[in-house]
Amino acid sequence: MSKAVQVTTATFEEQVLLSDQPVIVDFYADWCGPCKMLSPVLEQIAAEHVDVKITKVNVDEEPALAERYRVRGIPYVAMFREGKLAEQVVGYRPKAALEAGLGLNGKVV
Repeated sequence: MSKAVQVTTATFEEQVLLSDQPVIVDFYADWCGPCKMLSPVLEQIAAEHVDVKITKVNVDEEPALAERYRVRGIPYVAMFREGKLAEQVVGYRPKAALEAGLGLNGKVV
């Protein structure tokens, strides 16, 4: 599994919006318990959906990105396809529910 790429305001466009593959963006904070619980779930998804890129945005360090995508609660997981926000899930979800919410539906993309 490839490790999630830490994304900043400076790298967001290149890593997410211009990506030629679907990108999951995990908006999180280091102090957030549910965010920590979500990390292994995202690792499992990354291992099973090898054509999906996983990125992370620390909302405390990148408040402009959090505001841009109207992040009001974390964890906030967003799926970008072809540079556009396609799906979003707020709060911790088990793997199957997260996959369904992001449009992965348990299938390898």
